[in-house]
Amino acid sequence: MKFARFAGMVVLASFGGLAAAKGVVVNQAVAENEVLAAQQQWCKALVDISATYDREGHDAAKALAGKVIDSAYGYQMGAVLFKPTLTTNPQTFRTTRAGALSYFVGKDPAFPKDTGFALKGWKKCDVDNEAIFLEGDSATTMGKVHFTDKDEKVTSVDKTWQFVKDQSGNLRIVVHHSSLEFAGK
Repeated sequence: MKFARFAGMVVLASFGGLAAAKGVVVNQAVAENEVLAAQQQWCKALVDISATYDREGHDAAKALAGKVIDSAYGYQMGAVLFKPTLTTNPQTFRTTRAGALSYFVGKDPAFPKDTGFALKGWKKCDVDNEAIFLEGDSATTMGKVHFTDKDEKVTSVDKTWQFVKDQSGNLRIVVHHSSLEFAGK
């Protein structure tokens, strides 16, 4: 099999009587505007899940959360390194889709301590990046995310995300670490 590059495409050519196949390779470099858009989409999705829960109940919120996880996270690529804000040992980390879904909407007997972070009545979500590191097909962000609930109470968390592009060029979260701000002396 031979590869040739031209005009942003890689063409796979098979010789010796086999048919030639062409494939387009998406530009895999991650741009800052893509990262910012992905973060805003994540925030919007969280607020949408919360609103769906208030309007239509748990089943509808769970269905939406599943769609959000499938489109935003990279579980279809392998384990996602997800450490949610409000988890405890022995289920601190959520490397599987089922674990992430339970964290967001609860009611999974395999994760009995989950109460559904996305069901907390969030009305607003804002990202305040401290820094964004871009390198080829990945980007890592670190900063604060501020969640506003229905009573206008703001909860801020420290958040690190790493995004990579999948084979189709879609940005996927593969690392998500979140923790409450340290409130000690």
